[in-house]
Amino acid sequence: MQTSRRIRLISIALMAAAVTLASVGCTRVAQGEVGLRQNWNKTIEPGELAAGSVNQTIIGDVLKFPIREISTEVKDLRPQTAETVTMDDVDLTVVYNIDPSSVSDLFNNKAKSFHGKNDDNEVLLMQNYLFTVARNAVYKVVPKYEALKINVERSQLEAEILASMKDELAKEKLGTVVLVTQVLLRNATPPASITLSANNLVRAQNELKQSAVEVQKAEQEAKRIATLNANSGATGYMAAQANLMIAEGVRDGKVKAVVIPVDFKGMLNVDLK
Repeated sequence: MQTSRRIRLISIALMAAAVTLASVGCTRVAQGEVGLRQNWNKTIEPGELAAGSVNQTIIGDVLKFPIREISTEVKDLRPQTAETVTMDDVDLTVVYNIDPSSVSDLFNNKAKSFHGKNDDNEVLLMQNYLFTVARNAVYKVVPKYEALKINVERSQLEAEILASMKDELAKEKLGTVVLVTQVLLRNATPPASITLSANNLVRAQNELKQSAVEVQKAEQEAKRIATLNANSGATGYMAAQANLMIAEGVRDGKVKAVVIPVDFKGMLNVDLK
């Protein structure tokens, strides 16, 4: 009786230990990740551990690698433009995925300097390598564009940088392994001298347009006066119109004083009251 009870207690203890061991000595590979088993002697076993798998870590460890929507920031670039002027600053973000079946090969056979790390100290496969590829693509593509048109043609520039990166990866036989999905141009600041020159040009063009309008108005006024002078009766007509306006003003009591020329021969009614 006591023996049976002792066996049950031992079984319960072993089960509890197994549960505790399983909860403490295991790790799960999350979705969007691939794992590699690292042995106690730091060697890496061939083959990948798929997302969703639970793996023991009592002996050795499991290295986890994000493979979906990895981003790398490419900042502080100063490429030359079509005018051979240097941009003050160009920044972009590159988004890429890693083929899950290539994780072991990339980690074991590519230089460690090719990889980066995130804030959780996880290895981001090929991140540093893609930084270099993206940088080279920017210096290749930007010289096709004028400095002030880069932001206007942002979408086309992003597409060309993406295509250039894919071409480079294909040449290195990485086109199906490292999959670049998006290039986002975050900032493209032209040199201040170019911006100033552009503003001065716009101001000069506006002033030229204003001057052209004023010249046209002056020409129209000159033509009008010339037309009146060419008409012998025009001067008399204008004088008659002026006298009529004066007479109407006197009649309406709007004229308090009249300057009489020395050769005045008309009639003037003066109210002496």
